[in-house]
Amino acid sequence: MKYQPGVYILQSLKNGRYYIGSTNKINRRLKEHNTGKVKSTRFIRPLKLKVFLPCSTLEEARQAEYHLKKYKRKDIIKSVIQRKMFPWEC
Repeated sequence: MKYQPGVYILQSLKNGRYYIGSTNKINRRLKEHNTGKVKSTRFIRPLKLKVFLPCSTLEEARQAEYHLKKYKRKDIIKSVIQRKMFPWEC
């Protein structure tokens, strides 16, 4: 089975906060977040997948995650979710 690397944005159903990450197995990663195996999201569970943005490679996904996290503004994150594309892709 071939896995799709990409960047994902989760939203906490507890407090509305967003979490940005990257993976090549989104179903496994979402399960890890919602079962408390990820320290950074353990206390904001449950989490809902808002968007998954596919990338060519896992390395590209990690770089895109890094760049997206630098934005930090909630309105930009909401725009990414709505448009389903990175802010640098116009």
